[in-house]
Amino acid sequence: MKETAPLTMKDIARELGISVATVSRALKNSPRISAERREMIQRYAREHHFTPNVLAGSLRNVRVQPVKIIGVIVPDLVHYYFASVLAGIEEEAMSRGYLVVVAQSSESYEREVSICRSFYENKVCGIIVSQTKNTHQYDHFQYLLDSGLPLVFYDRVCTGVDASRVVVDDYMGAFNAVSYLIERGCTRIAFYGSNMNMEISKNRFNGYKDALLKHGLEYDPELTYICDNRADAESLTPDVLKRELPPNGFFAINDDTAIGILYTAKRMGFHVPEDISICGFTNGYRAIACDPMLTTVEQRGRSVGEEAASILIDQVEGHIPADKVVKRVVRTRLVVRGTTK
Repeated sequence: MKETAPLTMKDIARELGISVATVSRALKNSPRISAERREMIQRYAREHHFTPNVLAGSLRNVRVQPVKIIGVIVPDLVHYYFASVLAGIEEEAMSRGYLVVVAQSSESYEREVSICRSFYENKVCGIIVSQTKNTHQYDHFQYLLDSGLPLVFYDRVCTGVDASRVVVDDYMGAFNAVSYLIERGCTRIAFYGSNMNMEISKNRFNGYKDALLKHGLEYDPELTYICDNRADAESLTPDVLKRELPPNGFFAINDDTAIGILYTAKRMGFHVPEDISICGFTNGYRAIACDPMLTTVEQRGRSVGEEAASILIDQVEGHIPADKVVKRVVRTRLVVRGTTK
């Protein structure tokens, strides 16, 4: 991301010695401006990477008080958890007179950078974001903060910048879930998680590992796998269950992965939960659409969204100082269903 403020029509007008109105008309191909002058202004705008402020332009035509807009970035719109977070953000924002513009990064770092740039150039009031799995550089987030734009992370937080954040208690959620599996008789528990570059992955893994140790079970690194979606779970699990000493319990980083384990185990002739117990992490609609229904950790996404929006709006309106970093943790709870004894 560039470290200079975006070019405005006022800048173009000053450089070319003309009025802002003339620049505006030329960029809109108005016949009131000669073809030669239009081409000169448009060429200058192209060469200097001018981007029109679409939101501001549309708001100038509104006869009521200008709309206050929050930008929200989600990694995946079809994921139940992110959809529930978005519902919480929208509910809180609308109750306080703000609208929400949503963009999906689709787990692409490049797309995330582009969205941040677009939101900044279009003058949103602030941004709420869950970073992609592939985000390893944080210049685009730091630029927003350095520019004075309020920024709040949720779920997947960026530890590389000092910004406000709202997360669930991933560590205790995992610790309690694995402890429950152990208390119900599981002695070899596999962990299916994400890459450890994300804080949620580290926290859930640490909760898993500490629960084993607290209950006197030895941690076995060969029972830890990078697997965080249903397709990969269905591909991996047959080999895991064919081991000489297969696990009799699984803790998965999300419900989709847990359901992939469930259906694979059933296809292979295992009985759930008699032979194998399975626990997920989300508590979305799919958790009650499988057979047996899934034991899982409820993330309370709507509460996360409401908290994130509340912090951002308080920063925008000056109720929270711009330089204050707010950190809030939303408690989880274990929802016991049919995939555990």
